[in-house]
Amino acid sequence: MEVQLEKVYVAVGSDLQDGFATLEWALRKWNSHSTSIVIIHATNIISNDFVYTPFGKLPASSVSDEKLGVLRKYEEDKTNKLLSKYMAFCGKVKAEILKIEKHDEPIHKVIIDLISGVHITKLVLGMTFLKSSAGRSKSAISGSFYVHRNKPEFCELFIVCGGKLVFLREENDGLMEDDQGVMVARTRGKPSFKGWFGKMFAESPTSHHTHGSSTSSTIADSLNSLNQWENSVDEIENYFQQLLSLNLDEQDCEDENNPTEQEMPENITAFLLQFQSGAEKFGALKIKLEEAHETIQLKRKEAKDHVERHGRAEWAICLSTRRAEELEVHINEEISNRIDIRKELDASKEQIYEVRSDVEESKSRLRSLLELQTELSKKLQLSSLSRSRVEAQLENVAIARAEMVREIEELRRQRDVLQRRIEFCREKEAIGTASRLSELICSYREYTPEVIKLATDDFSEHLRMKTGGDLTNVFKGRINHATVAIKMVNSAKGLSQEAFQIEVKLLNRIRHSHIVAVIGFCSELRCMVFEYMHNGSLRDMLFSSHRNSRRRDCALRWHDRVRIAAEVCSALAFLHLNEPRPIFHGSLNASNILLDRNMVAKIHGLRLTPSHEEQDMRSDVRAFGLLVLQLLTGRNWSGLVEEAMAMDRGALIQ
Repeated sequence: MEVQLEKVYVAVGSDLQDGFATLEWALRKWNSHSTSIVIIHATNIISNDFVYTPFGKLPASSVSDEKLGVLRKYEEDKTNKLLSKYMAFCGKVKAEILKIEKHDEPIHKVIIDLISGVHITKLVLGMTFLKSSAGRSKSAISGSFYVHRNKPEFCELFIVCGGKLVFLREENDGLMEDDQGVMVARTRGKPSFKGWFGKMFAESPTSHHTHGSSTSSTIADSLNSLNQWENSVDEIENYFQQLLSLNLDEQDCEDENNPTEQEMPENITAFLLQFQSGAEKFGALKIKLEEAHETIQLKRKEAKDHVERHGRAEWAICLSTRRAEELEVHINEEISNRIDIRKELDASKEQIYEVRSDVEESKSRLRSLLELQTELSKKLQLSSLSRSRVEAQLENVAIARAEMVREIEELRRQRDVLQRRIEFCREKEAIGTASRLSELICSYREYTPEVIKLATDDFSEHLRMKTGGDLTNVFKGRINHATVAIKMVNSAKGLSQEAFQIEVKLLNRIRHSHIVAVIGFCSELRCMVFEYMHNGSLRDMLFSSHRNSRRRDCALRWHDRVRIAAEVCSALAFLHLNEPRPIFHGSLNASNILLDRNMVAKIHGLRLTPSHEEQDMRSDVRAFGLLVLQLLTGRNWSGLVEEAMAMDRGALIQ
């Protein structure tokens, strides 16, 4: 259940700074209590008789209806902005707004009615609230005393001026003091000559009783003179009141600094008490008449000042006229804006009409959809019946499928049998082809120069083979529908025809699965025909940067590298164990290791010259070790391998 908060009503005016000070005093006083703030503000009413402008009230007849509407909107916006600032100043404290509209009735009477009607128990009254509503400081002070005297007993009144609490004292014509005892303001009635003289003559009988019977005749003569003087006093009083009415606007400013109005009766009384006879009192009255004459001259001067102020007021009216013209321009702009807004409103109405037509169309579509839904529900019932029939058919289809699966399994079994037979036939045919090829290789033959030239397209350059990007003396060719490699023997070796024949025979007798076989030769052209190795040299596979896409796709895997090393090792062992004397390669490296279509390694480039067995064997073994190191690391180790290993041992371990 929500807790009921005690309400504190704070009346603030249009002065924003003083309003903040009044709110701050109220928030500080009830900071420790569970209270809510109700901000009371008096708003200006644009009536049919007059309007409020930044320069005061103007007759309503001088302003058109459209301008009146703009002025009302201007006043409303101004008030709303002011109240929103007051609400924001309250912060987290709960606050609400209570607007009081200005009427012909005085604002202090409206406050008394509001206290009784709303039952206000705590009211903080800011002085600027009464000033902005009454228009003058004197009316604000008297209004404060009026509220203080006529408020109900249940209402606790706090009057705040400049953010400080002030106290009201009824004695001495009404004083207003702050919490330090300093007088803030006071109220006093209008001065009058008649009142002063009434006070003087009220004191005269007391003085006459003290002189005895010797002065009674003198007093009678003085009273006759006083009757004539009172008639003159009435005329002076009327003129004096007329002058005071002209100076009414400046009376509030002169209340604090002009004590003559209050002190004058006291001075006159003290002066008349010095005279003991009617004749002396009559002389004193003459003196006071002269002083009254001087006062009249002073008031005439003040009337002249009033005329000057009237001139300044006319200047202010001119300024207000210019401001009114500016407001008229602003009003015209507002009128043009309203015309634009009306056009936009008409366009919006057209859009609303279109939307309504779309809604009607959507409703008709919805009705169609409902009808369609009814029709679909009927079709759904029919579909349910059809589904039951289809399910029965599916059961039959499932049975038929099981039969088909059994038939398919039988067909697969028959297919497997046929595949095994086909593989057997292929293996048998491959064995026959291999035997025929081996017979062709074993029975090498001598070719004519015409056959060699025809196979190499007369030794065309585009058929010359490369290794590591360098050209070689080996050409690719085709003999008897088979691809071969034709190697031209370098004439710089100086081999005789007989030595060439011996070398060909020796190479033909060396037959091993991992040594490139000799197919034939040509004595006239000094060339040998070898079997063609489709994947080139091991060097190109490992190190060449000019690998084509096919060779990049066939990158050597780990087990391929180990297998190649084993195949080269078996070929070297075959050569070193040859009888009756071992054969040494002499230049074993990655360029002389060729790979066939199935990545099988074969040695090429045997040197059949006389050699030292122990030295050549060590050379082959060292070359094989370097080859294995290249296979394992994928790097081209050249020069002194021991030094390279010592310098880059980390790379070797990796």
